[in-house]
Amino acid sequence: MSGLTFVDVHRQVAMDIDAEMEVALDRLGPASEAVKTAVVKLLRHQKLKHPLSVLPMLVHAVETGDPRPATPISALHVLWWTSACFLDDLADGHGTSLSPGLSENEAMLASVISGTILPLQIIQSLPAPAPVHSALTAEIATGWIVGTEGQLSDIDGNAEGATRSSVTTAYRGKSGGPFSMITAMAAILSGARGERITKWREFGYVFGILWQMFNDQEDILSGRGEDLLNGTVTYLLTCALDDASPDSREHILTLHTAARNSARARSELTRVLLSPEVLHRFREDLREFRGEASRILDELGGDGTYSGVLRRLVDHSARMLLTAHPAPAVAVSA
Repeated sequence: MSGLTFVDVHRQVAMDIDAEMEVALDRLGPASEAVKTAVVKLLRHQKLKHPLSVLPMLVHAVETGDPRPATPISALHVLWWTSACFLDDLADGHGTSLSPGLSENEAMLASVISGTILPLQIIQSLPAPAPVHSALTAEIATGWIVGTEGQLSDIDGNAEGATRSSVTTAYRGKSGGPFSMITAMAAILSGARGERITKWREFGYVFGILWQMFNDQEDILSGRGEDLLNGTVTYLLTCALDDASPDSREHILTLHTAARNSARARSELTRVLLSPEVLHRFREDLREFRGEASRILDELGGDGTYSGVLRRLVDHSARMLLTAHPAPAVAVSA
């Protein structure tokens, strides 16, 4: 048990989460077959790559020793992120490549149900007192507001005025907001109160920053280069900008602008981002965020087995995946 990982836990509980999602879909009732069908299509299309649905179960287990009462929150996590990821793809402005049989309008309507109505129904079905229902509902509202604010900041991001601090703020919203929502919900359901809920919420914020930096690295390693295609101001980009000379900074900004439409610019900018100096700064800051997440877990204590799983999840998220030259190929088209 000492080396248990979040992937191991997911293998143990995946069927329970799937069953909980089936129950949630069945609550739509026989008069909503078209809605259910559309949501199922969206879930299949927008399948989450990493099994982070176990996160609320891990939080609940740290508090109580038992992860399973938080299974409904894990189902909620999948439904919420399915909606948010589709809307994120839509907001990127390059169009969405949908699965056969799923239209964009159908997916958009399904995302509304997946991200709002089904989570609210899950909360109302929980065998918990009314104040717990109210607190969990409030977390859903806050998660959408904070996440949307961060996403809008990301969409409107101006590379010329961006710094590592400004991108941290955006990441804390667009990725940290949803994760803080889910960790706080699990803590509330476990019976935790006051300061412990606040600490779990802060852990979610910091974890969200780490996970966004993990995703940024994966985007480069995969060769997709979606961040460059979308003109996204990433943390790695600001690591290059913050310490650059005026001439180098102007060159990087020019490449960033051109990268939306030029494969050559994307390739050249990728080589800049993978320079040893830029990666050193990124690695050092990654260590700081990892240290902050670990410090919060130290303060929370709780069940040692599941706290250990969370620590290993933090370590996994804080890995330095990128290496200096040669730069991997960047996708030519969206």
